[in-house]
Amino acid sequence: MLRILGSKKIFCDGLTRRDLLHVGALAPLGLSLAHPALANSPDTTKNGFGSAKRCIFLYLWGSPSQQDTLDPKPDAPKEIRGPLGSIPTIIPGVRVGEIFPRIAAMLDRVTVLRSLTHPFPIHGTSFATTAVPMTDLPLEGNPRDSRQWPFMGSVVDYLAERDGAKPTGVPRNYWLPFPFGSKRGPARSGPFGGFLGPAYDPVAAEFRAKGTKVVPRDSGAGEKPTPMIADPYINVLPTDRFESYSLGSELTLDRMGGRSSLLDQLDDARRELDSSPIQALGRHRELALSVLTSGKLRDALDVQREPEKLRSRYGYSLFGQSCLVARRVLEAGGRFVTVCWDEYGLVNTGWDTHVHMQTRLKDELGPGLDNAFTALLEDLDARGMLQDTAIVVMSEHGRTPRIQNVAGGGRDHWSRAYSALFAGAGFAKGRIIGRTDKHGGDVMEKPFSPKDVVATIFHLLGIDPHAEIPDRIGRPYRIGGIGRVRDELLA
Repeated sequence: MLRILGSKKIFCDGLTRRDLLHVGALAPLGLSLAHPALANSPDTTKNGFGSAKRCIFLYLWGSPSQQDTLDPKPDAPKEIRGPLGSIPTIIPGVRVGEIFPRIAAMLDRVTVLRSLTHPFPIHGTSFATTAVPMTDLPLEGNPRDSRQWPFMGSVVDYLAERDGAKPTGVPRNYWLPFPFGSKRGPARSGPFGGFLGPAYDPVAAEFRAKGTKVVPRDSGAGEKPTPMIADPYINVLPTDRFESYSLGSELTLDRMGGRSSLLDQLDDARRELDSSPIQALGRHRELALSVLTSGKLRDALDVQREPEKLRSRYGYSLFGQSCLVARRVLEAGGRFVTVCWDEYGLVNTGWDTHVHMQTRLKDELGPGLDNAFTALLEDLDARGMLQDTAIVVMSEHGRTPRIQNVAGGGRDHWSRAYSALFAGAGFAKGRIIGRTDKHGGDVMEKPFSPKDVVATIFHLLGIDPHAEIPDRIGRPYRIGGIGRVRDELLA
């Protein structure tokens, strides 16, 4: 089914009074930084401007532990380094978590950023994936909060349409594998049109199949009995399908065409209305008709057309197969495709490892990302697409240095230091950026804001982050907000 993301979400963030006071104290600063008058000189002369024709954004909702993945601390006490070990990589002297053997062998082809930092220890998808300069729990819980800025893919889509691009049968801004947050409850904030309006929300796929393995899931809230979840992020069947737009028995393509004709008669009047819902309706209608009549998206989602050997290399997890579909959507004409490792069935799933961290990292999360990310690099490279496709692996924050005394071990929210991966068009290769302290808790060298990552992605896509776009009432906002294009990430 063709889905446009939207609706509210309340989620698991448990902040202390000190956390809330800290975040609240920064709000006035963030709001002042949002003023468009802060724009500096353009960054279009920096290396790599426009080198990426497209982008695959791999979003790990819930946040990996930096110590167990890309910034291990093998010399730290056990309660810091955790129960999982680290391994050497192809880059001398650089180690990663033992759950990433394939990434370790290919680290010379990517850049690791170990110094992401910000002051908001909440599941801030809006803060991580847009140029919004500050966040808080109300904003992250309401996709239509008036303070929301547009998702990166939404900006890409808006600018293409502004420059005259027409629907081609494949959405420019696509989200996999299902609408954000929809398998745990209503959607959260983050991947939405923000002040551009709901017309620029990403288009989402749908994946309805259950996982092949039923596992106990513990949210840490003491549910009795323990919920049993058939999580497709662990394993799916080769025959399980992604859906695009499905016509039910009550709606044929001919009837859709008839409805189109009726709506066409109202177009002139509707164009006179300056209303976001009406604008969204018209744009969604045009996109839906384009998708229906071309068949390109339907074919791109048909991952069963791929050789079994390649599908196995990506891994028969929902994340792995979604990464393969992302490549197919780009080949069909997509521009910005997001693959989200989302919560499924229960709070504190995805990468939100408050409890049972050791087994989930070792048996599910680590292998799933290790296989999918490295397969994507190899696949794009073999097809000649890696040189003009940017790939980013990122989340909203990190996790506490010290292991919590909970079932199976766990780490809580921590935003003062965390890591990300970059590869493909315009990004450096074999580079380790930034350094944290001996416990991985604070950044010691080259601090990066998520805003810098957003600005740098725009730069590589040929979008000047200093250029301005209007909000709903015409006020200008700088595309990259307060973010800076960071030379350290660039080739």
